Amino acid sequence: MAAAICRHLARRGLRVAPFKAQNMSNNSHPLVGGGEIGRAQMVQAEACGVEASSDMNPILLKPTGDAGCQVVVNGKVWKDLSARAYYAHYDELLPVVLAAYERLAAQYEYIVIEGAGSVAELNFKSRDLVNFGFATRVGAQALLVADIERGGVFASILGTLDLLENPARALVRSFAVNRFRGDLSLFDDGRRILEERSGTPCLGVFPMLEGVTVDAEDSLSFDGADVDADIAVIALPRISNATDFQHIPPFRRISEPDNRFYREVVIPGTKNTTGDLEWLRNRGLDVWIKRQHAAGAHIIGICGGYQMLGEWVEEPHRVAGLGLLPVRTVFEPEKTTRRVIAKIKGGVEFEAYEIHMGITERPPDANPFAETEFGDEGIQANGCTGTYLHGALEMILGVGPRPPEPYDQLADWFESAADIRLFERLYL
Repeated sequence: MAAAICRHLARRGLRVAPFKAQNMSNNSHPLVGGGEIGRAQMVQAEACGVEASSDMNPILLKPTGDAGCQVVVNGKVWKDLSARAYYAHYDELLPVVLAAYERLAAQYEYIVIEGAGSVAELNFKSRDLVNFGFATRVGAQALLVADIERGGVFASILGTLDLLENPARALVRSFAVNRFRGDLSLFDDGRRILEERSGTPCLGVFPMLEGVTVDAEDSLSFDGADVDADIAVIALPRISNATDFQHIPPFRRISEPDNRFYREVVIPGTKNTTGDLEWLRNRGLDVWIKRQHAAGAHIIGICGGYQMLGEWVEEPHRVAGLGLLPVRTVFEPEKTTRRVIAKIKGGVEFEAYEIHMGITERPPDANPFAETEFGDEGIQANGCTGTYLHGALEMILGVGPRPPEPYDQLADWFESAADIRLFERLYL
């Protein structure tokens, strides 16, 4: 919805930028000149037709385990913190968020601000950096978006509005019902009831957007359960940049060994290489991957998966890898975040990016996977491919470069379902 509104405003010739004060996701993307932000805000910047900056997502939380995360502030790694410790820094981070927003507001006519999760989480109200704790400080006019596919849309909308107190409640100018399947007219009575009970107008009932794929915000969107697929993707618990899998052929998620054999087995990126390597071993998936390899499967490692395929990983203690590639990885404090133009055999070029901790050493005579402006990258050996390049999987699987994001289709979808006159009156 946020990306669609960004594109709608940009198509009207307005200078618009996205903003999300705090994003929790391991789907991130490097910025020009270094640093990273959430992939969702990169997508929204592209929809606006502007270059992304760290001001669009000043705080990015990248989960490393069940209770901790790497905190990225203004595009750079700041600290590794537990959830409780992170919230103790609220007073320190609030000025960072407000300063980033003010810099954007000085450059653009409109800012499309995205919240996070529920906007009525009462236990976080006093430490809210991203929802109404922020919106009330900048006087943002709010649109409440409810996902009807999840069920409970009446309780979601009416309950949320009931829990909000002024000045937050006064900012909600309208609501939208999103992801509706079937005949939209079947919800006419529901729309009327919601408007009457809430005293708030409905901007529109938006149909489920079929056949249009936009890079997902987080790993919750990582899917794949095709029984007949001949590509297997290991469902690591701390998977990062699951957007690598949005434009490849059907695949099967693997979290336990099975008795089928696959043409390709992919080990994705991870926010915790040694932790997920231990998870593989505890489930017997290390043996399963080697069995797949022995049967002729092409084993592919992306980023953290590339590190796992090597002989060992040092983070900080040395941990044995799967030993399928003759490489070794040492973790270092400095994080690599950069966009690249890569070229594979045959001279085919594609855009990709790197986001990783650690340096991986290859043998001097190694067969690289690709060439980039930074030199040879990755390795192909022993029926395996390892690379740090996110965006390379389509090339490895023979799909070709990924298609451009369908931003105009998003804007068409928004414009066809929204009451545009109401939108203009309330928000422009």
